[in-house]
Amino acid sequence: MQGVDAVIDHAIQENNIPGAVLLVGHDGHVIYRKAYGERALEPRREPMTLNTIFDLASLTKVIVTTTSVMQLVEEGKIRLNDPVAKYLPEFAQNGKQDVTIRQLLTHFSGLEPDLDLKTPWEGKETAYRMAFAETPQDAPGSKFTYSDINFIVLGALIEKVSGETLDEYAQQHIFAPLKMAHTRYLPPASWLPRIAPTQYDENEHMLRGMVHDPTARRMGGVAGQAGLFSTADDLAKFAQALLDGGDGILSPLSVEKMTSPEQPPLAPVLRGFGWDIDSPYSTNRGALFPVGSYGHTGFTGTSLWIDPTTKTYVILLTNAVHPRGQGTAIALRTEVATAIAASLRLTAGEKEALRWQSITGYNEAQSAERRMSARNGSVKTGIDVLEERAFDLLQTPGRKTRVGLLTNQTGLDAQGRRTIDVLAQAPGLSLEAIFSPEHGVTGTIDTTQLSDTKDTATGITVYSVYGGTDAARRPSIDVLKQLDAVVIDIQDAGVRFYTYETTLGYFLEAAAQAGTEVIVLDRPDPITGSFAQGPVSDAGQENFTDYWTVPVRHGMTMGELAKMFNAERNINAKLTVVPMEGWERGDWFDSTGLEWVNPSPNLRDVTEEALYPGVALVEGTNVSVGRGTDTPFELLGAPWIKGRELAEYLNARGMFGVRFVPTSFTPTSAIYTGEKCEGVNIVLTDRNSLDAPELGIELAAALRKLYPADYKIDRMPELLANQAAYDGLMAGMDPRRIAQDWQEGLNKFEAVREKYLLYK
Repeated sequence: MQGVDAVIDHAIQENNIPGAVLLVGHDGHVIYRKAYGERALEPRREPMTLNTIFDLASLTKVIVTTTSVMQLVEEGKIRLNDPVAKYLPEFAQNGKQDVTIRQLLTHFSGLEPDLDLKTPWEGKETAYRMAFAETPQDAPGSKFTYSDINFIVLGALIEKVSGETLDEYAQQHIFAPLKMAHTRYLPPASWLPRIAPTQYDENEHMLRGMVHDPTARRMGGVAGQAGLFSTADDLAKFAQALLDGGDGILSPLSVEKMTSPEQPPLAPVLRGFGWDIDSPYSTNRGALFPVGSYGHTGFTGTSLWIDPTTKTYVILLTNAVHPRGQGTAIALRTEVATAIAASLRLTAGEKEALRWQSITGYNEAQSAERRMSARNGSVKTGIDVLEERAFDLLQTPGRKTRVGLLTNQTGLDAQGRRTIDVLAQAPGLSLEAIFSPEHGVTGTIDTTQLSDTKDTATGITVYSVYGGTDAARRPSIDVLKQLDAVVIDIQDAGVRFYTYETTLGYFLEAAAQAGTEVIVLDRPDPITGSFAQGPVSDAGQENFTDYWTVPVRHGMTMGELAKMFNAERNINAKLTVVPMEGWERGDWFDSTGLEWVNPSPNLRDVTEEALYPGVALVEGTNVSVGRGTDTPFELLGAPWIKGRELAEYLNARGMFGVRFVPTSFTPTSAIYTGEKCEGVNIVLTDRNSLDAPELGIELAAALRKLYPADYKIDRMPELLANQAAYDGLMAGMDPRRIAQDWQEGLNKFEAVREKYLLYK
């Protein structure tokens, strides 16, 4: 465990903790077990020992309460989606009649974080009455609020349904079967010499063997949210049992269920039942254990993290609150988990992935998101800047300037007015022609052939530049010759094969021939300008989804692309870009304060935009990517896929930023219309750490491995546009190795890209 000892020793020297016990399990064996520092500092000093017993605090929630609930579910005594009031009728008061057991377990009940401790009260039954009388602070299911009340109620539920007290139930059904001989509520006096004290209570008595949590203490020491005491060795038995599929206390299906994402869709956290997967509380996952691992922490300084991918668990037990409640183990947990993961499981490819995230702007994107939140979104797009400048770039002395406009439904100003109407009414301008790209001027048409039309509001002709032939996709040079300038105001997706970028290139080419000026009104790259990812397309293979040699995700705005295309391809059109104001390279679209408008029918939010550079890579193959459902590009499936099998395989790959949940769906359009497909729901957990093009390679590789007789990959080269990457796939090369091999091309592209960036 290289570096771990130094990390823990430093935390002790900084007085963050008095001491610690660390235990690491891997591949079924305990591989590291060590005690550090001192167990007690006051009233007298005591050395930390490996058999020290700790107040586990909120680890109680997952070891006792969650496990007990899942056992009762297995026995058919309760159901997770049932209202709590079905079993505890008195809980229904004050608007809680529909709150479910699931919502308590995931902390989406809407309840306050804790019971009122300002007024004196004592006793478990009093606590239950208070919890049952609570009024939700938020609508159930609408918001994640970590709440001890949730687990107080679950403790009451376990007692009511089982007919046993919570401590009796845990002893008989969890601790005894696992031979956890030094784990229990209300430790006996004989244990006191080995118990790590926490801190002085309100009467200046050192808490030792009495639970630190004040609510659990008032409840008599036995509660669903806190009260458990245990050793690192006993917790290792529990963690190994989960890695072994439940080991008699739970079924493998229950273990998988409670440790998979179960929170409402689109919630900003990932929570299983009781267990934390990815949230502000999962600092003990560290930087390297994948999402798909799970764990929990305790306020006293305890933590447990379990990674099924590497078959590893990390138990770090401290009494950080000793002696005066001023210590903290939060940063220590992260450092310890990161050091352990680094020494255990990182392959060369995974290390390169981490390095590449740093190179391409991970930290920049994170910090920019924080800055954007602080300034509350203040981006002005090119059309807004042009309006503020009174259209000075388009004025022709002595006459009206004849203008054409390439746009669609995304061309709106800050007041929500169409750029079409703004230019049509602007003084000194005459809007002569409108050009519409793929999906038409309204962005709602999903066919391969579009015809010329008339704009209903202005009566101006709308020329389609999307058709079945190359000629039908290019603007008429004769039409452009009648214009002084063509304005381009259109929202891109930030992905090479999104056809708006090729349409931009075609307009530059035609305008250069016609002698017409091009003015690009810039808009954000919706998936940030921080990252360049994926294989660079091969030269000489240019087509409508591959205008030039750029990577799948290029991290450039339309204005920057126009400058690059114009210079690098020697187009030499007369080009002016009207830059945005207030946009930074790390900004995602939802940080800008701009109104979201679907750039095309199947890109409906920023999550789908973030996944699109990867999931779309396999769209040309014989799988559904969710077209014809409510969540395109968040799904992948086919009638011949086994969802659970695919999810398990993909999660075991340990990809950064995504988690896979088995699902089934029936598309209403596109491939497999009306057929039930099994597959996966792709849950985006950290968009700044996701390498979406590598995700696309992982998906293709998994499908080839699991379903070689059914999966037809032959059309993938159309969007991948990189023969070496495709050959690697066909040869069965590990996707991480394929991603490593395209790094050289990315480095060369970034050197070129740097010359044209407008936003530094």
